[in-house]
Formats: sequence, structure tokens, C-alpha cells
Amino acid sequence: MQSRDTHGLPPAWAVGWEFARALCGVALLPWRVAAYLARRSTLRAELAADLASEADCTLEPASDELAERPLTFFVACAEASGEIHACNLVAALRARAAAAGAPPPRFAGLGGVALETAGVELVGRPVERAAMGLGSALGSLPYYLGLVRDAAAWLREHRPDAFVPVDSPALFVPLARIARRYGVPTAHFVTPQYWGWAPWRAKAYGRAVARALAILPFERAWFARRGVAVTHVGHPLLDALPPAPARDEGEGDLLVLLPGSREAVIRRNLPWMADAVAAVRERLGGLEVVVCQESEERAELVRELLGARDDGDAFRLEVGSLHATLARARAALSVSGTVLLDLLHQRVPTVVVYRVSRRTAWMGRWLLTAPWFSSVNLLARSEVFPEFCFAGNGPRAEVGAALVRCAGDGDWREGCLAGLEEAARRLGPPGAVGRAAGAVMALVGEGERGAASRPRAAEATA
Repeated sequence: MQSRDTHGLPPAWAVGWEFARALCGVALLPWRVAAYLARRSTLRAELAADLASEADCTLEPASDELAERPLTFFVACAEASGEIHACNLVAALRARAAAAGAPPPRFAGLGGVALETAGVELVGRPVERAAMGLGSALGSLPYYLGLVRDAAAWLREHRPDAFVPVDSPALFVPLARIARRYGVPTAHFVTPQYWGWAPWRAKAYGRAVARALAILPFERAWFARRGVAVTHVGHPLLDALPPAPARDEGEGDLLVLLPGSREAVIRRNLPWMADAVAAVRERLGGLEVVVCQESEERAELVRELLGARDDGDAFRLEVGSLHATLARARAALSVSGTVLLDLLHQRVPTVVVYRVSRRTAWMGRWLLTAPWFSSVNLLARSEVFPEFCFAGNGPRAEVGAALVRCAGDGDWREGCLAGLEEAARRLGPPGAVGRAAGAVMALVGEGERGAASRPRAAEATA
């Protein structure tokens, strides 16, 4: 670990340097894409081999030298889903410190109300801005540049023991490079899906973070091949799931539609999904069709979209426990995302759609390295969930036929359920957040052993 410079590049300059770096990356994109396309078959073969990796959550032991002083962590998240994991990680770090006999750690960071309630001193509140959906990406740029500047100023002044961002690589990888300038190591929880597309970004990522914490079993081999110091900790969603149910083949009287939780995603997908279901409704064996939302946040939007349909009363909205609904499902039609792991947990045969704009449809044809975009299929190493990525009206007839198979083809369902068992086995055990906290502590311990006399935060700010 590099020594801490008590001065370092001023935060505004550091942010300006990262912005200039990003602009250079945009300028170099055509050459990087060309280089990628020349090696695409090799990269795809490498990833296909990595997909066979089994879950291994073995951790390095944390240092026993941490009891002398309180540790300081800068924890950051930018969206509500990441904030859940960040709050759990704060609790796990406190528990690790207590188990080591160390004083309670100090926490500062970026987040929202939940992280603040967990006792984290907030330097910025990106979670609340993300929830409000304010402005376009370009219009939000001044806000996020200011957010990174404020975080950089805190890192430069206080020199925490570790910067621990959760997900959101577009925001946190540049901030990790800034933290590194100030001698603060980064443990990034939830590695970016660079293996899916644009793998050229992995090399710079490895230089920015001191430890990458992977949640899927094949990610460790993929990142390690590119020189990234990576630890597989498992998927944090497993820590919050109810016990896995035992399901009989004949169970389930619902077809569940999962159109997403963000307004733009729901507007893009729900009408299309409802049309696809309506076209095969008579072939679904009398299943009741339910649109599921976990909270009231988007329920009114769903009611509005269903109410605009002539057959809107054929679709019932359920608001509340996702898993209570999925436990009664025979099949599902879902957008791609983390919810697929909820469907995996409940062993629900599912058709997955990823409806994109016409402007980005070419990316799937030319830049996608992974053989599938569904995480469940990647875990199973086969198309257990039929998946369809498309722009415009898309393959509505093919999606409808796949739904009919999901609901009523016994032989197909038997193969699907066997694939789901394999995917669940390969996902690994629960306990990811605790292992992530252990990996962070091990990283701090490496710094303690390598720089026993480095200046503490109080000394650096004296």
C-alpha cells in the first residue's frame, strides 16, 4: 500500500483530472471497440471457461492488530438497492470490530436516509436524487462532479482506513482513483459486469481498487486473469431471502408479471408484456395473471397503464411481499435484473425480456461477450430461463410460445427446474455481507502490517 500524502492533489483538480480522463475514454472508444471485436471470439471462449468456476468463499484472515484504535470507513452507495447492502455492511463491520476487541469504527460516506439512520455521517445524498429521477444524465453531470469533489475533500482531510463503495462503478471507480491518490485503499463491493461487455475497462479498474469483492462465482477467475485483486464473497441477496420453499411440479396458480421498479422501465415493458400475455391467454391453462410490485411507489403507474387497456381488468395488481406472490406462481414473465435471483430462489420457471432502444440494440449484437444476459442462465451455463433481447415490437409470438411452455409443458418444466437447482447450488451460500466485511478488515490489516507507522486521521489533520 502506498504511503499517505498529507497534502495531495486538491480535490477540485483531482475531479478535473478524472473528468478529462473520461473524455479521453470517449475519444478512444472507437479504437477500443475495434480491438475488442478483433479478439471477441477469444474473449467469449475465456468467459465460457470461467462460467464453470465453482463458488469458493474462502477469505484471508483479518489482522489481529486492529484493537488499538478506532477504524474509520468511508462507505458509499448511489441507489436504493446498493443502500440496503451498504447498511448491512456497516453493521457487519461494527460486528467484526467488536469481535476483534477494537473500539467502535467511525463511518462517513455517501448515501441516503437509511445509511444516515445506520449512524453514517453523510457527505452527500445521491440515493435520494436517484430516487427522484431528477434530470438527464448530462443535466445531472454538475451535481455528480460536485458530489465527487465533496467526497474527495473528505477523503483528503480525514484519510480513512478504507473507502468501501457499493456497486455504481461509473461514479465510484473514478472516486476510487482519487482515494488512491490520497493513500486510501478501496474495497469495491459488487464488481462491475465488465465481463458482459467492454472488458477493456478491467485493467484500469484493477489499478483503481485494492480489493474487488465479487458476488458471482465466475467473476473471480475473470477479474484475476486481468490482474485485479479479487475476492469472491457471494451474493448479498441471499442474506435477506426467506427459506427456500419445497415446490411440487403441480403447484402454482399464478402467472406473475414483473415489469421492473423504475418508472421508465415499467413504461417501456408493462404494455408490451401485457400484449404478449393477452395473445396466449387461452393457452395458459386458466392461470390468473398478476402484476407484482413490492411497494406502493410505482403501484399508481401500474394501475394507470393497466387502466388504459380494454382488457385491463384481466390483470390484477398485487402490492406487497414479492416472495409471498412468487410462492404461488407457476410461471413468470420478467424483465432482466436482480429479481431473477428471487425467481431462482423460488424455483419459478420464467421467460426473461430485455427491451432496449433501437439506438442501443446494436450493442447486444456486437459488444456482448456473455452467451446470455440472464444471471440465472450464466450460473446454470444453459438457457434455463428463455431470454429475449430486442428493440421495438420484438418477438412477441416467440415470447408467448415460451410462456405456454413454462406454464404447461411438463417435460420442459422438469428440465428447467433441474437447471434452477444447479444454478442455485453454484450461486453459493448466504453470508456474503459478513464475508465482505471480513475482506475489508483483511485489507485494512494488510495496510497495518505494511505501514505500521503511517499517520492516523487525527495526525493528518492536525
